[in-house]
Amino acid sequence: MEMYIDPHIHVTSRTTDDYEAMRKAGVVAIIEPAFWLGQPRTEVGTFKDYFSSLVGWERFRAKNFGIVHYCTIGLNSKEANNEALAEEVMELLPLFATKDGVVAIGEIGYDDQTAAEDKYYRLQLELAKEVGLPVLIHTPHRDKKRGTTRSMDVSDEHGLDPKMVIVDHNNEETVKEVLDRGFWAAFTIYPHTKMGSERMVEIVKQYGPERIIVDSAADWGVSDPLAVPKTAALMRKHGIPEEHIRMTCYQNALTAYSQSGQMHESDWLNAAPIDQRQKLFGNTVLRGGQVPRVEGPADKVEN
Repeated sequence: MEMYIDPHIHVTSRTTDDYEAMRKAGVVAIIEPAFWLGQPRTEVGTFKDYFSSLVGWERFRAKNFGIVHYCTIGLNSKEANNEALAEEVMELLPLFATKDGVVAIGEIGYDDQTAAEDKYYRLQLELAKEVGLPVLIHTPHRDKKRGTTRSMDVSDEHGLDPKMVIVDHNNEETVKEVLDRGFWAAFTIYPHTKMGSERMVEIVKQYGPERIIVDSAADWGVSDPLAVPKTAALMRKHGIPEEHIRMTCYQNALTAYSQSGQMHESDWLNAAPIDQRQKLFGNTVLRGGQVPRVEGPADKVEN
Protein backbone atom coordinates (compact mmCIF):
# COMPACT_ATOMS: atom_id res chain seq x y z
CA MET A 1 0.00 0.00 0.00
CA GLU A 2 1.19 3.50 -0.83
CA MET A 3 1.53 6.05 1.99
CA TYR A 4 -0.07 9.48 1.80
CA ILE A 5 -0.13 12.60 3.95
CA ASP A 6 -3.11 14.96 3.89
CA PRO A 7 -1.49 18.18 5.13
CA HIS A 8 -4.70 20.22 5.27
CA ILE A 9 -7.87 18.58 6.56
CA HIS A 10 -10.32 19.70 9.25
CA VAL A 11 -11.04 16.35 10.85
CA THR A 12 -12.82 17.95 13.79
CA SER A 13 -15.69 18.19 11.28
CA ARG A 14 -15.39 14.58 10.10
CA THR A 15 -16.60 11.23 11.43
CA THR A 16 -14.76 8.10 12.52
CA ASP A 17 -15.90 6.51 9.25
CA ASP A 18 -13.74 9.09 7.47
CA TYR A 19 -10.76 8.16 9.64
CA GLU A 20 -11.23 4.49 8.81
CA ALA A 21 -11.58 5.20 5.09
CA MET A 22 -8.51 7.43 5.04
CA ARG A 23 -6.37 4.85 6.80
CA LYS A 24 -7.59 2.10 4.47
CA ALA A 25 -6.66 4.31 1.49
CA GLY A 26 -3.11 4.76 2.78
CA VAL A 27 -3.28 8.07 4.68
CA VAL A 28 -0.80 7.73 7.52
CA ALA A 29 -0.59 11.32 8.75
CA ILE A 30 -2.69 14.47 8.63
CA ILE A 31 -2.35 18.14 9.53
CA GLU A 32 -5.38 20.00 10.84
CA PRO A 33 -5.15 23.79 10.51
CA ALA A 34 -7.08 25.99 12.91
CA PHE A 35 -9.87 27.49 10.83
CA TRP A 36 -13.26 29.17 10.52
CA LEU A 37 -16.07 27.11 12.01
CA GLY A 38 -18.82 28.38 9.70
CA GLN A 39 -20.17 31.05 12.03
CA PRO A 40 -18.35 33.70 14.06
CA ARG A 41 -17.04 32.78 17.48
CA THR A 42 -17.95 35.45 19.99
CA GLU A 43 -15.82 34.69 23.07
CA VAL A 44 -12.10 34.06 23.49
CA GLY A 45 -12.92 30.98 25.56
CA THR A 46 -14.31 29.26 22.49
CA PHE A 47 -10.93 29.70 20.79
CA LYS A 48 -9.16 28.31 23.85
CA ASP A 49 -11.32 25.19 23.90
CA TYR A 50 -10.99 24.77 20.12
CA PHE A 51 -7.19 25.01 20.19
CA SER A 52 -7.15 22.60 23.14
CA SER A 53 -9.14 20.07 21.13
CA LEU A 54 -6.67 20.31 18.22
CA VAL A 55 -3.69 19.44 20.40
CA GLY A 56 -5.63 17.04 22.62
CA TRP A 57 -8.78 15.13 21.77
CA GLU A 58 -8.44 15.14 17.99
CA ARG A 59 -4.83 13.96 18.19
CA PHE A 60 -6.01 11.12 20.43
CA ARG A 61 -8.99 10.30 18.21
CA ALA A 62 -6.84 9.99 15.09
CA LYS A 63 -4.40 7.70 16.88
CA ASN A 64 -7.28 5.32 17.62
CA PHE A 65 -7.64 4.76 13.88
CA GLY A 66 -3.97 4.45 13.00
CA ILE A 67 -3.37 8.02 11.78
CA VAL A 68 -0.86 10.48 13.23
CA HIS A 69 -2.44 13.90 13.78
CA TYR A 70 -0.67 17.25 13.73
CA CYS A 71 -2.15 20.73 13.67
CA THR A 72 -1.44 24.38 12.98
CA ILE A 73 -2.48 27.17 15.32
CA GLY A 74 -3.60 30.61 14.24
CA LEU A 75 -6.28 33.27 14.00
CA ASN A 76 -8.03 32.90 10.66
CA SER A 77 -8.45 35.92 8.44
CA LYS A 78 -12.26 36.09 8.62
CA GLU A 79 -12.25 36.36 12.41
CA ALA A 80 -9.37 38.84 12.41
CA ASN A 81 -11.94 41.48 11.50
CA ASN A 82 -13.40 41.35 15.02
CA GLU A 83 -10.51 43.32 16.46
CA ALA A 84 -11.54 43.27 20.11
CA LEU A 85 -11.75 39.48 20.02
CA ALA A 86 -8.65 39.18 17.83
CA GLU A 87 -6.57 40.99 20.45
CA GLU A 88 -7.58 38.41 23.04
CA VAL A 89 -6.87 35.52 20.68
CA MET A 90 -3.40 36.89 19.98
CA GLU A 91 -2.64 36.52 23.69
CA LEU A 92 -3.62 32.84 23.50
CA LEU A 93 -1.61 31.88 20.44
CA PRO A 94 1.86 31.75 22.05
CA LEU A 95 0.50 29.37 24.69
CA PHE A 96 -0.52 26.84 22.04
CA ALA A 97 2.12 27.42 19.35
CA THR A 98 4.72 25.39 21.23
CA LYS A 99 2.51 22.44 22.15
CA ASP A 100 3.37 18.92 20.95
CA GLY A 101 2.14 18.27 17.44
CA VAL A 102 1.90 21.92 16.34
CA VAL A 103 3.75 22.15 13.04
CA ALA A 104 2.98 25.70 11.82
CA ILE A 105 1.24 28.99 12.44
CA GLY A 106 -1.86 28.98 10.29
CA GLU A 107 -3.96 29.10 8.42
CA ILE A 108 -3.51 32.86 8.23
CA GLY A 109 -3.56 35.54 5.56
CA TYR A 110 -6.36 37.40 3.81
CA ASP A 111 -10.08 37.02 3.16
CA ASP A 112 -11.47 40.43 2.18
CA GLN A 113 -7.97 41.94 2.41
CA THR A 114 -8.97 44.48 5.07
CA ALA A 115 -6.66 46.55 7.24
CA ALA A 116 -7.51 44.37 10.25
CA GLU A 117 -6.66 41.20 8.35
CA ASP A 118 -3.34 42.72 7.35
CA LYS A 119 -2.56 43.72 10.95
CA TYR A 120 -3.13 40.28 12.42
CA TYR A 121 -1.49 38.48 9.53
CA ARG A 122 1.67 40.49 10.16
CA LEU A 123 1.54 39.87 13.91
CA GLN A 124 1.27 36.14 13.33
CA LEU A 125 4.17 36.15 10.90
CA GLU A 126 6.24 37.65 13.69
CA LEU A 127 4.98 35.00 16.08
CA ALA A 128 6.06 32.29 13.63
CA LYS A 129 9.54 33.80 13.54
CA GLU A 130 9.69 33.94 17.33
CA VAL A 131 8.77 30.28 17.81
CA GLY A 132 10.61 29.01 14.73
CA LEU A 133 7.60 27.50 12.99
CA PRO A 134 6.60 27.38 9.32
CA VAL A 135 3.61 29.43 8.17
CA LEU A 136 0.49 28.16 6.40
CA ILE A 137 -1.11 30.89 4.28
CA HIS A 138 -4.79 30.86 3.36
CA THR A 139 -5.10 32.74 0.08
CA PRO A 140 -8.41 34.56 -0.45
CA HIS A 141 -11.22 33.06 -2.49
CA ARG A 142 -12.02 36.46 -4.00
CA ASP A 143 -9.41 38.48 -5.90
CA LYS A 144 -7.10 35.51 -5.39
CA LYS A 145 -4.20 36.54 -7.59
CA ARG A 146 -3.77 39.93 -5.94
CA GLY A 147 -4.26 38.41 -2.49
CA THR A 148 -1.71 35.67 -3.14
CA THR A 149 0.90 38.17 -4.35
CA ARG A 150 0.19 40.40 -1.37
CA SER A 151 0.51 37.47 1.04
CA MET A 152 3.98 36.67 -0.30
CA ASP A 153 5.04 40.34 -0.42
CA VAL A 154 4.17 40.81 3.25
CA SER A 155 5.92 37.55 4.17
CA ASP A 156 9.03 38.80 2.42
CA GLU A 157 8.75 42.17 4.19
CA HIS A 158 8.85 40.35 7.52
CA GLY A 159 11.95 38.41 6.53
CA LEU A 160 10.53 34.91 6.39
CA ASP A 161 12.43 32.41 4.28
CA PRO A 162 10.04 31.29 1.49
CA LYS A 163 10.94 27.66 2.20
CA MET A 164 9.27 28.13 5.60
CA VAL A 165 5.99 29.30 4.04
CA ILE A 166 3.29 27.09 2.53
CA VAL A 167 0.88 29.04 0.31
CA ASP A 168 -2.40 27.10 0.04
CA HIS A 169 -5.55 27.19 -2.12
CA ASN A 170 -3.56 27.84 -5.29
CA ASN A 171 -4.91 27.54 -8.80
CA GLU A 172 -3.64 27.91 -12.37
CA GLU A 173 -3.58 31.69 -11.97
CA THR A 174 -1.26 31.73 -8.94
CA VAL A 175 0.98 28.66 -9.14
CA LYS A 176 3.75 30.04 -11.34
CA GLU A 177 4.43 33.09 -9.20
CA VAL A 178 4.37 31.06 -5.98
CA LEU A 179 6.90 28.57 -7.34
CA ASP A 180 9.05 31.23 -9.00
CA ARG A 181 9.36 33.04 -5.68
CA GLY A 182 10.47 29.90 -3.83
CA PHE A 183 7.38 29.26 -1.70
CA TRP A 184 5.64 25.91 -1.27
CA ALA A 185 2.53 25.72 -3.47
CA ALA A 186 -0.33 23.73 -1.94
CA PHE A 187 -3.57 22.86 -3.71
CA THR A 188 -6.98 22.15 -2.21
CA ILE A 189 -8.79 19.35 -4.07
CA TYR A 190 -12.48 20.19 -3.64
CA PRO A 191 -15.44 18.70 -5.52
CA HIS A 192 -16.71 21.08 -8.23
CA THR A 193 -14.69 24.08 -7.05
CA LYS A 194 -11.23 25.37 -6.07
CA MET A 195 -9.02 22.71 -7.70
CA GLY A 196 -10.24 19.38 -9.07
CA SER A 197 -8.12 16.23 -9.39
CA GLU A 198 -8.04 16.46 -13.20
CA ARG A 199 -6.71 20.03 -13.08
CA MET A 200 -4.18 18.95 -10.47
CA VAL A 201 -2.84 16.28 -12.83
CA GLU A 202 -2.31 18.91 -15.51
CA ILE A 203 -0.47 21.21 -13.10
CA VAL A 204 1.93 18.44 -12.08
CA LYS A 205 2.47 17.61 -15.75
CA GLN A 206 3.29 21.25 -16.51
CA TYR A 207 5.30 22.27 -13.44
CA GLY A 208 6.66 18.98 -12.12
CA PRO A 209 6.61 17.94 -8.45
CA GLU A 210 9.03 20.42 -6.85
CA ARG A 211 7.43 22.23 -3.87
CA ILE A 212 3.90 21.22 -4.94
CA ILE A 213 1.62 19.80 -2.22
CA VAL A 214 -1.78 18.15 -2.63
CA ASP A 215 -4.38 18.35 0.16
CA SER A 216 -8.12 17.96 0.67
CA ALA A 217 -9.05 20.76 3.12
CA ALA A 218 -12.05 18.52 3.87
CA ASP A 219 -14.30 20.19 6.43
CA TRP A 220 -17.98 20.61 7.35
CA GLY A 221 -18.88 21.52 3.75
CA VAL A 222 -19.12 19.47 0.58
CA SER A 223 -15.62 18.01 0.53
CA ASP A 224 -13.74 14.72 0.24
CA PRO A 225 -11.39 13.34 2.91
CA LEU A 226 -10.02 10.90 0.31
CA ALA A 227 -9.02 13.64 -2.14
CA VAL A 228 -5.29 13.00 -1.75
CA PRO A 229 -5.28 9.24 -2.49
CA LYS A 230 -7.88 9.75 -5.24
CA THR A 231 -5.73 12.41 -6.90
CA ALA A 232 -2.69 10.15 -6.61
CA ALA A 233 -4.64 7.37 -8.32
CA LEU A 234 -5.63 9.71 -11.15
CA MET A 235 -2.02 10.84 -11.55
CA ARG A 236 -1.01 7.19 -11.81
CA LYS A 237 -3.69 6.58 -14.44
CA HIS A 238 -2.36 9.49 -16.50
CA GLY A 239 1.21 8.24 -16.41
CA ILE A 240 2.66 10.65 -13.85
CA PRO A 241 5.91 9.05 -12.56
CA GLU A 242 5.62 7.35 -9.17
CA GLU A 243 8.32 9.57 -7.71
CA HIS A 244 6.31 12.68 -8.67
CA ILE A 245 3.20 11.22 -7.03
CA ARG A 246 5.15 10.42 -3.90
CA MET A 247 6.58 13.94 -3.73
CA THR A 248 3.29 15.79 -4.22
CA CYS A 249 1.14 13.51 -2.07
CA TYR A 250 3.60 12.63 0.69
CA GLN A 251 7.21 13.78 0.72
CA ASN A 252 6.83 17.51 0.05
CA ALA A 253 4.39 17.91 2.94
CA LEU A 254 6.75 15.99 5.20
CA THR A 255 9.73 18.10 4.12
CA ALA A 256 7.88 21.40 4.55
CA TYR A 257 6.31 20.73 7.93
CA SER A 258 9.16 18.73 9.45
CA GLN A 259 10.96 22.07 9.62
CA SER A 260 8.88 22.57 12.77
CA GLY A 261 10.84 19.82 14.54
CA GLN A 262 7.47 18.27 15.43
CA MET A 263 6.86 15.96 12.47
CA HIS A 264 8.99 12.90 11.72
CA GLU A 265 8.44 9.94 9.41
CA SER A 266 9.24 7.64 12.31
CA ASP A 267 6.08 8.92 14.03
CA TRP A 268 4.00 6.59 11.84
CA LEU A 269 6.59 4.06 10.70
CA ASN A 270 7.26 3.16 14.34
CA ALA A 271 3.81 3.91 15.75
CA ALA A 272 2.41 1.70 18.47
CA PRO A 273 -0.38 -0.67 17.38
CA ILE A 274 -3.95 0.60 17.66
CA ASP A 275 -5.50 0.07 21.08
CA GLN A 276 -8.98 1.52 21.39
CA ARG A 277 -9.15 0.59 25.06
CA GLN A 278 -7.10 3.70 25.80
CA LYS A 279 -8.77 6.80 27.21
CA LEU A 280 -8.11 10.53 27.27
CA PHE A 281 -9.53 12.46 30.23
CA GLY A 282 -11.55 9.31 30.94
CA ASN A 283 -13.13 9.33 27.47
CA THR A 284 -12.94 6.78 24.68
CA VAL A 285 -13.88 6.77 20.98
CA LEU A 286 -16.25 3.87 21.70
CA ARG A 287 -19.77 3.74 23.03
CA GLY A 288 -21.27 1.19 25.38
CA GLY A 289 -21.12 -2.36 24.06
CA GLN A 290 -18.75 -1.62 21.19
CA VAL A 291 -15.76 -3.94 20.94
CA PRO A 292 -12.43 -2.09 20.98
CA ARG A 293 -9.97 -2.69 18.18
CA VAL A 294 -6.70 -3.90 19.64
CA GLU A 295 -3.84 -4.68 17.29
CA GLY A 296 -0.91 -6.93 18.01
CA PRO A 297 2.35 -6.78 16.06
CA ALA A 298 0.95 -9.20 13.47
CA ASP A 299 -2.24 -7.14 13.04
CA LYS A 300 -0.53 -3.84 12.22
CA VAL A 301 -1.14 -2.62 8.68
CA GLU A 302 2.09 -2.65 6.71
CA ASN A 303 2.83 0.03 4.12
